[in-house]
Amino acid sequence: MIENTDNQDNQKEGRIVQVNIEEQMKTAYIDYSMSVIVGRALPDVRDGFKPVHRRVLFGMNELGNTHNKPYKKSARVVGDVMGKYHPHGDASVYDTMVRMAQPWSLRYMLIDGQGNFGSIDGDMPAAMRYTEVRLQKIAEAMLEDLDKETVDFSLNFDDTLEEPVVLPTRIPNLLANGASGIAVGMATNIMPHNLSELVDGLHALIDNKDITIDELIKHVKAPDFPTGGIIYGFEGVKQGFETGRGRVVVRGKINSETTKSGKERLIIYELPYQINKAVLHQKIAQLVNDKVIEGISDVRDESDRDGMRLVIDLKREAIPNVIINQLYKYSELQTSYGINNVVLVKGRPRVMNLKELLQEFVEFRHEVVTRRTQYELREAEKKAHILAGYLIALDHLDEVIALIRNSATPEIAREGLMTSFGLTEIQSKAILELRLQRLTGMERDKIREEYEDIMKLIARLKEILGDEGLRMQIIKDELEDVKKKFGDERRTEIQYLAAEMRIEDIIAEEDVVITISHLGYIKRTSAYDYRQQKRGGRGAIGGKTRDEDYIEHLFVASTHHTMLFFTEKGRCYWLKVYEIPEGEKQSKGRAIQNLITIPSDDKIRAIIDIKDLNDKDFINSHYIVLCTRNGIIKKTLLEEFSRPRQNGVNAITVNEGDQLLEAKLTNGNSEIMMAIRSGRAIRFPENTVRDTGRGAIGVRGIEVDNEKDEVVGMICVDKEDKTRTVLVVSEKGFGKRTDIEEYRITNRGGKGVKTISITEKTGPLIAILDVTETNDLMITCKSGITIRMAVGDIREAGRATQGVRLIRMDDSDEIAAVARLDEEEEETELNEAGEETAEGEGNGGEAPEATSPETDTEA
Repeated sequence: MIENTDNQDNQKEGRIVQVNIEEQMKTAYIDYSMSVIVGRALPDVRDGFKPVHRRVLFGMNELGNTHNKPYKKSARVVGDVMGKYHPHGDASVYDTMVRMAQPWSLRYMLIDGQGNFGSIDGDMPAAMRYTEVRLQKIAEAMLEDLDKETVDFSLNFDDTLEEPVVLPTRIPNLLANGASGIAVGMATNIMPHNLSELVDGLHALIDNKDITIDELIKHVKAPDFPTGGIIYGFEGVKQGFETGRGRVVVRGKINSETTKSGKERLIIYELPYQINKAVLHQKIAQLVNDKVIEGISDVRDESDRDGMRLVIDLKREAIPNVIINQLYKYSELQTSYGINNVVLVKGRPRVMNLKELLQEFVEFRHEVVTRRTQYELREAEKKAHILAGYLIALDHLDEVIALIRNSATPEIAREGLMTSFGLTEIQSKAILELRLQRLTGMERDKIREEYEDIMKLIARLKEILGDEGLRMQIIKDELEDVKKKFGDERRTEIQYLAAEMRIEDIIAEEDVVITISHLGYIKRTSAYDYRQQKRGGRGAIGGKTRDEDYIEHLFVASTHHTMLFFTEKGRCYWLKVYEIPEGEKQSKGRAIQNLITIPSDDKIRAIIDIKDLNDKDFINSHYIVLCTRNGIIKKTLLEEFSRPRQNGVNAITVNEGDQLLEAKLTNGNSEIMMAIRSGRAIRFPENTVRDTGRGAIGVRGIEVDNEKDEVVGMICVDKEDKTRTVLVVSEKGFGKRTDIEEYRITNRGGKGVKTISITEKTGPLIAILDVTETNDLMITCKSGITIRMAVGDIREAGRATQGVRLIRMDDSDEIAAVARLDEEEEETELNEAGEETAEGEGNGGEAPEATSPETDTEA
């Protein structure tokens, strides 16, 4: 207790009030802490700004310091903001401005800076007297409609000016740029996100108010940092989205290079968020000096204006992957961030999850749109009121002119107009201020048109105020405009851990075309990028390859499926379709050795698409049938291929001089056909091949006569399926369809029967497929030309005919791959804008339909 020591002196100065020191300290500290929480450290959930950021942007806007005006000195802006709105030190205002102009600090920069604003190495910015600033376009979108009474204003610190309590932003800035701050007893740390993803998430929320966090994650996938990097593990991110608190681990990006001398080196080209490159450089050097990391010979910074490049030279015996893992373990190249979404909601701090943050923004935008519409309606009604007065005056023009001419003063004229024509004071005053030129015929018509337009606008504004659905549609349209203007691609990659959630849950399921080139480059492309053409056309460019490379495998699969890759040496590897890198139709793709551990002397020969390897009933009732170039065939239960291993497994033991050619998925009740290069094919029941383990050699399927001949393909057709026909294609582009019943069933291991008449014009047999009328055919040449055609356009012919021309090729070109597309898609125009086509006409003439049958060669 503070004692009251009354005496004559203090009685003269005034009495002393006794207070409890504990209560006084508690009250003072609570007042201070609330001031810090509300007025300094925590962002508002609506615009995502702390007061200093809001005041800087508002002050620059008031100065007219917009993106299309000249830069202004930073010192002038700082002085203006500090003198009018933010009564704190100039350093706090300038530091805020600097951060908003740094591309490595903010995901979407709000200030366009000119001069030295520091660097990612931690260099200090130049003094404010040297640098210049102006607003970015995206910042102006946050200030738009500020003059339309969309938000409340409050008095500044000395009650001489007004400043906005919140900005009427169209940008979901809180999540787009994130925020961090330390208050009293609490802190906030909100990660930046991708604006395009946020807009998609807001659209989904507006369309479905009951949307779940898991459904939102399909749109807002994860934080997206300005410096890129890799999010390592998703569980912490998901927890942050669901609860508002979580942990995200971010890694820098590293590439390995081989120098001309054969030495390996690592290139760090992206860092985790807020990591100082110079400090990281020193840390790596220190780890090398302390021999924590061995195998590094030199570390140097080769960064320039083209981008970051921190080079680590390795010793000859060093293993790059080992060094990379050590860098992640011991240096800031791997950093974790705590997600702590503490925000101000109606002046109170709250922890909010992803959905709640997006909901608050939608509600705020709804309030802004409503208030803006109400303001525009008031202004429109004011204008309509004046125009209505004009129209009354124009209808009684002579009387009005006479009344004004005979009035001694403007007040008498105004009262006369109000009395004589029933006008209001506002209308009468406007008529008296009307310029004489507006009384011409043309101007009178303009007034009538203007009145009609304003009445339509008023009706539209009232309709918006009366319909919440319309207001929500306006919010969606404005968000889509924001995405179009300011949205960009994700910078931070997401790397999921094996033990985490099913990745398929956050990846859209769609059909894609997967291509693998002769030299082993793989990519996936949307199936809609390939357009259907007529038989005999020239085709379109299906992939840019090296001169000695060409597309060898081409097929369609869903992004959620698992691909089984079988190599010519009899190994099997697994890969999820979504893990295959996406590429443009004309791109080369990525080397398959970078995705699965295939030895350099082995090569992919067959691919099988499996929907779900965890479906026990499916994998125990289906088989993998394999065949080799020398005619060996083997059948193994799919269950033996249901446990993926990183280094693959042995699928068949291949004899020396032989190669695995084809792999098919069957249900155990199929008929197998094998075809050889010289034009013969054999048909036999699948049950004549008993199933064996993965390491078995197999049995003979067809007899191959000489060393130059070989098996070119195998098909497995269900006995009950009567819709399929056998399609054969020759090397020079001839092909035909034949009813499967024309091939009589024989014993396994025989010579077979003729399936196509081989001539010099057709070239040897290259492919055999089972097709239906609804299928499409994709043919790829070694030159890279690809053509897609409907199977129904290829007529059926006898098995001993040469068929018709399917694709016109140059004399030096040959067919490399033939693939069947199972989904029937709409036929589109041949010459869409932007499509790269091969030279020549779209439709070539057909070859003779069929030649006379020749004598069959049977077993």
